Amino acid sequence: MRALVQRVSRASVSVHGATVGSIGLGLLVLLGVGEGDTEEDTRYLVDKVVNLRLFPDSEGRLDRSALDEGLELLVVSQFTLYADTRKGRRPSFSRAAAPQQAQAMYERTVALFRETGLKTATGQFAEHMQVELVNDGPVTIWLDSADRLSPWRG
Repeated sequence: MRALVQRVSRASVSVHGATVGSIGLGLLVLLGVGEGDTEEDTRYLVDKVVNLRLFPDSEGRLDRSALDEGLELLVVSQFTLYADTRKGRRPSFSRAAAPQQAQAMYERTVALFRETGLKTATGQFAEHMQVELVNDGPVTIWLDSADRLSPWRG
């Protein structure tokens, strides 16, 4: 499972010209589900996102999380995070989960985000969406649940 996480002062997502989800200060989470992702991937990613220290403390250091601050999340499905661009000019999405599996995992992930107590807005799965955001910082973080299996190289 992959997520591109952006700290935002506000963000919204629209489908067919109608806003379906919006937040103020918080995190925009673009979420991709990969072939073979499991509940463990989902739990890892949710825990990582809500606890990432991406917000400043009283001294200006990034030392506070969305959970610490009680902020908002906007979670938008994005299978293109699994684009493979190594060959040719047209990306391959063969490592993205099949739509039915991806939707179930996306919905499960959203449910786990909501269980944290943070207000969680969403886009609409498998729809053409327009996402608007004001990236605050800018702060943008790439997460891949497969990284939890790799040794840290500090």
